[in-house]
Amino acid sequence: MKQYKSIMMLIAVLSYFSVATAQSDSLNRYLQTAAQNNPGVKAGFLAYQAALQKIPQAGAYQDPQLEMGFFLQPMEIVGGRQTGQFQLMQMFPWFGTRKAARTEAQHMAKMAFEQFREMRDNIFLEVYTQWYALCSLQQKLKNSRENAALLKQLETLALQKFKSPVSSSPAVVSQRTGNSPTASSNAGNSSGGMSGGMNMRGKQAAGEASNSSSGQEGMSMGETYSGMSETLRIQLEISELESNIESILSEMHVEKIRFNALLNRHAETEIAVPDSISQIPFAFDEETAMNLMIQRNPMLGMIGEESLAYEAKAEMDRKMGYPMFGIGLQYMLIGKTSSSAAASDNSAGHGATQTGDNMSSMNGKDMIMPMLSLSIPIFRGKYKALRRETELLRQASDEKYADAFNMLQAELYRAKHQLDDAMRKIILYRKQTELAQTAYNIALQEFISGKNELGSIIQVQRQLLDYKFKIAEATVEYNTKAAAIQKILNFEF
Repeated sequence: MKQYKSIMMLIAVLSYFSVATAQSDSLNRYLQTAAQNNPGVKAGFLAYQAALQKIPQAGAYQDPQLEMGFFLQPMEIVGGRQTGQFQLMQMFPWFGTRKAARTEAQHMAKMAFEQFREMRDNIFLEVYTQWYALCSLQQKLKNSRENAALLKQLETLALQKFKSPVSSSPAVVSQRTGNSPTASSNAGNSSGGMSGGMNMRGKQAAGEASNSSSGQEGMSMGETYSGMSETLRIQLEISELESNIESILSEMHVEKIRFNALLNRHAETEIAVPDSISQIPFAFDEETAMNLMIQRNPMLGMIGEESLAYEAKAEMDRKMGYPMFGIGLQYMLIGKTSSSAAASDNSAGHGATQTGDNMSSMNGKDMIMPMLSLSIPIFRGKYKALRRETELLRQASDEKYADAFNMLQAELYRAKHQLDDAMRKIILYRKQTELAQTAYNIALQEFISGKNELGSIIQVQRQLLDYKFKIAEATVEYNTKAAAIQKILNFEF
């Protein structure tokens, strides 16, 4: 039993920490998750690692060449019979060629890293955009539910007004009593005309009472219809608002799936989104932004590394036009000749005896010969064309840098304009929201006191909800443009 309680306590603690962790989710955590899990980011990083492996390849020597040959029939040579030979040769480029090749490979690897950063920043911007879209929908959902609660309060007020009894007016009460100055003055007349006067006044009073009763019934029936129409109109507004809430929830489900796709997670994974969206603090200085863009923008960095790689390649191409030299070794297998053949060679005379002794000492001895080779690049056309090609590519890279700089500069100023415009909208919609809220409170008090109609309240309430939606949309636009500027300047955490 104690073990069961311990297990239940452990489950409760783990559940608490899991809920606390889910509530502490933030945008930075999701950005880190995207950087670790997104397939596009991982592919870019793997491409960068692959580019790093080209550096040792560029600085490596050529493989040595080994040549082996054997005679099917030994060849007779002076001092023996040659049966085979081995030749080993190692070629070396001109001095500095390998260093230039490694420099080019290093710049190409840095170029791949800048491409990885550009891909990562694009994913980060998408995460920012999806996150703020979810925050906007959550804010709209919250505002719609609050508006639905206000409409239900209005419905309660309308029902109370519909069920409240109608009080009689002073004019009706006085007509029902029949007490008037004319009646009291006529009461002092003679008895002969009193009966006729009383009959006439009785008929007149009866007619006035009948008219008063029918007027009161008509007024009560009109107020009843008015109360019913007001209640039905509020119910229509509530039904439309509930449909909008369902549409917002459906859109939020789709946006959550897209957000989880950016993080490479299961589509139904829960996302912790705040109930309201807030404007992020962002300061923009044009001169500082331009300097940061030049220093840290991945696209400019990628093109700059490409230009440096072409400069290193030009140096390598120049030195490839110089001779290459090789150092090698040749080893010849030599077998011994027969003694009779050696004797016949020595029978030429006494003067050849010393030579024959020397030859006999060399009989069957293997030969080792050091070798030196040199390439002669006399066909200069291909080397000149190669250098011209590299120079043109470097110039093209410089032009691409200038074009990218102009595009980024224009994009930066356009984003700055949109950022300022979104800020102006936020200020305007906040003022309009305050005014609409004040107008709504006044209209509600007038409706309660019977001085205003329900239609004006619903109209002001619609404007109030529309302004709240516009504040959320303008805040999303502001935050998204701020993130776009951060992308141009390179995301830093």
